[in-house]
Amino acid sequence: MFVPTEAVVVSSDPPLGGRVAPGFEPVESAFRETLRAPDELGAACAVCHRGELVVDLWGGYRDADRTEPWTEDTLALVFSTTKGVAATAMAHARSRGYLDYDDRVADHWPAFARHGKGDVTVRQLLAHQAGVAAVGRKLTPADVAARDSLVDRLAAKAPDWEPGTRHGYHAWSLGWYESELLRRTDPRGRTLGTYAAEELFAPLGETFHIGVPASADDRVAHVEPFGPLDALRNLGSFPPRLLLGLAVPWSTVSRAMNPFDVSTPAALNAPEWRRLEIPAGNGTGTARALARLYGALATDGDPLGVGRDTLDALAAPGVPPTRGSRDAILGTETAYSLGYWKPFAGFAFGSDAAFGAPGAGGSFAFADPERDLGFAYTPTRMGTHVWDDPRELRVRRAVERCLEGR
Repeated sequence: MFVPTEAVVVSSDPPLGGRVAPGFEPVESAFRETLRAPDELGAACAVCHRGELVVDLWGGYRDADRTEPWTEDTLALVFSTTKGVAATAMAHARSRGYLDYDDRVADHWPAFARHGKGDVTVRQLLAHQAGVAAVGRKLTPADVAARDSLVDRLAAKAPDWEPGTRHGYHAWSLGWYESELLRRTDPRGRTLGTYAAEELFAPLGETFHIGVPASADDRVAHVEPFGPLDALRNLGSFPPRLLLGLAVPWSTVSRAMNPFDVSTPAALNAPEWRRLEIPAGNGTGTARALARLYGALATDGDPLGVGRDTLDALAAPGVPPTRGSRDAILGTETAYSLGYWKPFAGFAFGSDAAFGAPGAGGSFAFADPERDLGFAYTPTRMGTHVWDDPRELRVRRAVERCLEGR
């Protein structure tokens, strides 16, 4: 870890701590500006470049009352940014030979073949093309904790569209499908949360939980949801077709995006939800852990042990569905590959080789192999943008300018 004493950042207005390497000082300035907004709470950002941690910053507060400053070991709920961790677990398993992207899911999980899903490949599942986005009745913590019955329900699901013809954001379901597929192929039979902790973050010496233990509760930042007025003021940040779908509770869109018996997404940070493994959306950790994870994927795969052929597959363009790139759930153009988002006209991040995952509320983490870059931003006050949260975008653009200067 790069810790130059001459670049230690300490501030009390707003509270700010961390480190930046020479040449990356503009990132600290951009991050500081995001924290100075009147309604901002706290956040963290981190950057790995050429295998070196060149930015590691945290600031603001981790509680709504602004009494607990964000610290170096504060953990943040990152919602769908977790999908990038899940995709990396699948990439790691592929690199180990446990599965291949062109395997049929049913070859490893025979029950998945029901209702015409027998030919769905792992690649199609990870690209949100399997048509298993919607979940049935609303899920309670007990439903999610009852893993066997949840998995049986997921396997028995009829597709929402013909697999391979369309893609649509599997907002919550994807992680459980990945976890069961991984459990069935891993020689040790681990779920995705355990696999990620042991195979991805332990080698990095970092902390990231999918299912937070009670012992870490006092490190978790409070998630502050946006209110109705925020949503009304920022309607333009939501794809119009997504809003129309969400207005109909029984629609495929609503059942895919809102499968839980909660009033707001922030409720998933309550202890009864926090304990559960929801590998598509309740990962909780530091920006530093995510940046170092993606930094490894952007370079040589070490110390994770992800091989070059798998790294090349992650950087390659995805295989689009046969009926085009309009997302059946989000209602706009999107691009996915192997469990990650890829850059497209409406969401330009890094080079064409980049891959990552944004999360509800404004978090985002990605790798750009052409720049040897791993980036992560994790806020605690939820924004309204599906991607390109203005706070995160300000910091990301500062990173890009610093890289151009190098």
